Amino acid sequence: MTTLTTRDFHGWPNTLFLSNGTVELILTADVGPRILSFALESGPNVMKLFTEQLGETGGSDFRAYGGHRLWHAPESITRTYTPDNSALQVEPITDGVRVIMSADSLAGIEKSMTVTLAQTGASATVRHTLTNRTLWPVTLAPWALTQVTPGGIQIVPLPPYEPHGPESLLPTHTFTLWSYTNFSDPRWRLSGKYVTLRQDPAGADSQKFGLTVPAGWCAYAFQGHLFVKRFAWDSAATYPDRGVNYETYTDSDMLELETLGPLTTLAPGESVSHVEHWALFSDVAEPKTDADITRDVLPRVLSVPPVSV
Repeated sequence: MTTLTTRDFHGWPNTLFLSNGTVELILTADVGPRILSFALESGPNVMKLFTEQLGETGGSDFRAYGGHRLWHAPESITRTYTPDNSALQVEPITDGVRVIMSADSLAGIEKSMTVTLAQTGASATVRHTLTNRTLWPVTLAPWALTQVTPGGIQIVPLPPYEPHGPESLLPTHTFTLWSYTNFSDPRWRLSGKYVTLRQDPAGADSQKFGLTVPAGWCAYAFQGHLFVKRFAWDSAATYPDRGVNYETYTDSDMLELETLGPLTTLAPGESVSHVEHWALFSDVAEPKTDADITRDVLPRVLSVPPVSV
């Protein structure tokens, strides 16, 4: 049974605590939307929080706050980094809650998150919705970013390997790099099956890459736990950032697991949604090799329901 209570969280008095007795999810209604914690009962929080920003509200500057947030791609200074420092509308629903941020004055896009917990077990569903509140069409893609706690390893699968031959002459997937992507950095490991990226507080340089992920999953191994996100891939759709539905970013503070929906043109009043399924597992050793991932991570990933298009 899922319970919903409202308590103070580091100076935000209207913070919502969802629990089913196995896992707890915390999101605040004072700013955001931001999910601030996803943790097994008495277990570590997978989310990174910027403690110096907790409890702050108001103002015209964007604050990261930490945790999980909703943006819309493509990224730009003027519309992506609009502040979300005001209170949200709250709508309790069965097994969860919906929070709604009014359309900001710069981009005119209303954001909402609908969060539900499974009645048992350590899983959740997060539906991200963008609504065009302007008077003109807007082209965008939902963009869900989870800032995770330092010190762990991100894992994302590469597309299936097929040997060269008459049926494999054309490229099949996209790998997107940024000007600051540097694969000589020791935090990266590229293999035949997976890409891993370690969050290292001593890593001075920012790193980012994007990838087509038809398998629709990513994972983060941390403190003996595994966090899994499932998401959709639509082969008929057009995705931002040269065609990727997954991106990851890291610096010395944190690492982000970023999933993207297709580019969509919204008429005034229209909405688009992007869904993630989350799960947490305990007693998972940090993987060192592809064999470790295939043995210890992949079965847990496949136990989480995929997200349909």
